[in-house]
Amino acid sequence: MIDLYTWSTPNGRKVSIALEELGLPYKVHEIDITKDQQFAPEFLKISPNNKIPAIVDNDNNGLSLMESGAILLYLAGKTGRLIPSGDANYWHTVEWLMWQMGGFGPMLGQAHHFLHFNPGKAEYAEERYAKEASRLYGVLDTQLQGKDFIVGEYSIADIATWPWASRFAWQGVDINAFPNVRAWYLRIAERPAVQKGYDTPVRGQPIPMP
Repeated sequence: MIDLYTWSTPNGRKVSIALEELGLPYKVHEIDITKDQQFAPEFLKISPNNKIPAIVDNDNNGLSLMESGAILLYLAGKTGRLIPSGDANYWHTVEWLMWQMGGFGPMLGQAHHFLHFNPGKAEYAEERYAKEASRLYGVLDTQLQGKDFIVGEYSIADIATWPWASRFAWQGVDINAFPNVRAWYLRIAERPAVQKGYDTPVRGQPIPMP
């Protein structure tokens, strides 16, 4: 059994989607970041950076992990799934996972902050992050040319990236302007495990559709 400490954010949904895809048993512990529960001392013991998600794997001597990318790599390694075994494809999966962790997530998070939550407060920041969001979607669109998934087969690279794309409206992005991304997004949205993982822990939030 894996204990999952999470909230309904793109980073949190990465791990619940992965757990559903892998069929691993897990127990959800809600960490309501709107109530600052991520700063509770008991949670900080698991996630010293006071960020969700985090896991404790009770099948592995209570191993605790924070950082969504590290958790995805761990779960893929634990099961031997959602990451290609061939050397080149393995590293391309890691490459695009790092792209999401270093760019697609943080930059879109800034777009959320300035464009969705604080519009009109910083014109320079709004312009900067709107342009960067569009650029990153363009990079993803090019990578998906002729592919169903980011590295060809469905992997943790897709699971890491898709929840951030699901907030395209917050980012001021017209996903229809990126046809390869749109097709990929809809393809993944149809997966039952994605639908269930998206609906965790807060229930009843529909997946946004372009």
